[in-house]
Amino acid sequence: PLEIRVGYMRAYAPGLALSVLDVPPRDEGVAGAEVAIADNNTTGAFLGQEFTLDVTEVEPGSDVTGAFREMMAKGVRYILADLSAEQLLSIADLAGQEGVIIFNVGAHDDVLREEECRANVFHTAPTRTMLADGLAQYLIWKQWRRWVLLYGSHEPDRLFADALRRAADRFGGQIVAEKLFEDRGTARRSDTGVVQIQRQMPVFTQDLPEHDVMLVADESEVFGTYLPYRTWVPRPVAGTAGLVASAWHPASEQWGGTQIQNRFVDAIGRRMLSKDMSAWTAARVIGEAVTRTQSGDPAKVAEFVRSDDFQVAAFRGQRLTFRKWNQQLRQPVFLGDGRSVVSTSPQEGFLHQVSELDTLGIDEPETSCDLN
Repeated sequence: PLEIRVGYMRAYAPGLALSVLDVPPRDEGVAGAEVAIADNNTTGAFLGQEFTLDVTEVEPGSDVTGAFREMMAKGVRYILADLSAEQLLSIADLAGQEGVIIFNVGAHDDVLREEECRANVFHTAPTRTMLADGLAQYLIWKQWRRWVLLYGSHEPDRLFADALRRAADRFGGQIVAEKLFEDRGTARRSDTGVVQIQRQMPVFTQDLPEHDVMLVADESEVFGTYLPYRTWVPRPVAGTAGLVASAWHPASEQWGGTQIQNRFVDAIGRRMLSKDMSAWTAARVIGEAVTRTQSGDPAKVAEFVRSDDFQVAAFRGQRLTFRKWNQQLRQPVFLGDGRSVVSTSPQEGFLHQVSELDTLGIDEPETSCDLN
């Protein structure tokens, strides 16, 4: 049979979260790829195609070029990357020279789709601007237009805050005040910590102008989870806590979602998270393209994925395609609290001449990506 070797490269360190319930599972992302590879092999068995998955873990912030070369030596020609933007860029050009296709399943940085876009890199993870736009559309639809923006002191927090500011400008939200929460490295889950938080959060949110929603940009898990129900005035929280925008939701059952969730639970023993879905989709994209082109050649596969004939079914209401100008997967954004899906964006009434999904994130007229 035709063997398709897919590599999965992830930067992994045991994650911390403010709530023990939010600590990422050990196999987050990888599990999605495993289920998709099994799905690919169900079809592949009839067509003489066999898909394998080779997982490599690296330290966050480390040099990954050596690990990449080892993967190449094993015959891997497709890589699902769950790496930082810097790590991904360090192998993108090497991969390009070797004819290797990379699917970014973990990094939300807009820069990877814009100034630093690459012809051999496709993105199934949504961008920060897509997530912020999905959230903003819902808040505007609800007519909750006045926002306060609270953001953390780390770089990812600032980037998501930027995306929220852009969304406000774009959809008519009004950011009436902003406040920075400085990370001083205090105890996260000690008893005294809990008492401190109950005193600290109301004071932190005290002197703010009249607003409808409190937006929080705290990707680094320093303070955001502590905001709901602890603010000075009773207001809903949204962003990285409260109502959160994501690529997928473990409670999603619409659009046939029950089917993939059940398959996933049977195989993995837990429900599917956003990164699992981004990785599942990437591995399915490879499977779909290999099946349709009857070829394992990355150049042919990439050409097909870019073409008008390509689409992938992914339990999200419509078949998904990639944006030609920056190779970002078009996809809806799920808005949920921890327990249920509150809504999915794009919202009704946000129109677009090409695809409603292109109301989320950076559109073709605004792009700074040049793939040539």
